Amino acid sequence: MSLKDCPPLDVLILGASMRRGSLNNRLASLAAAAVTRSGSHADQTTIADFDGPAYDGDVELDSGIPDSAKEFCRRLKRADALMIASPEYNASFSGALKNLIDWVSRFRPQPFNGKQVLLMSASPAMAGGNRGVWSLRVPLEHLGARVYPDMFSLAQAHEAFNKDGRIANDMLQKRFDDTISCFLELVEAAKSYPALKKQWVEFLGEKPDAAIDRVETSEVTAA
Repeated sequence: MSLKDCPPLDVLILGASMRRGSLNNRLASLAAAAVTRSGSHADQTTIADFDGPAYDGDVELDSGIPDSAKEFCRRLKRADALMIASPEYNASFSGALKNLIDWVSRFRPQPFNGKQVLLMSASPAMAGGNRGVWSLRVPLEHLGARVYPDMFSLAQAHEAFNKDGRIANDMLQKRFDDTISCFLELVEAAKSYPALKKQWVEFLGEKPDAAIDRVETSEVTAA
């Protein structure tokens, strides 16, 4: 059975740069086009749509979680998968993205848990922002996200796009499309054949302590 024979997937695609004209947001648009061609639904957005205060436990206690994080959580919970095109800042990922992850992680149930995630990056540098997406795996995997092993990093991205917004190098464009296709096949398989039970433990292996434990177990019925 191909993806076109299945009910459409809902994929949230986040361009994680605040900058207008961002190379990573252009890469997110390219991913959205590939998702749409597959017959799935692309919910494309940018991190500027979820700008909010820096995470502060006192702010959370006094005012609650900001509306920006609530909206991202709503769209994340609705989605079957998440794609992030993330810029590299100083060999890591941006503070704006980390702040959004920190706020959204405060919801119960914790919405990153079990979510299928594909990471991408674009940079003028030869490494294509690859160090940034490697560092981004750490908080996402800690939160229980199923981060796809293959990541796509577009090097010399300031010269990589043609006038139609696609990658000018045909081999690289095919590699990008194949990565998206393989990821969506995995998402469909995970959606159609779920595990019987899944559990996320924030501090796995440490001494249980009710004051800090965050353990979530969910039963899943087969489709």
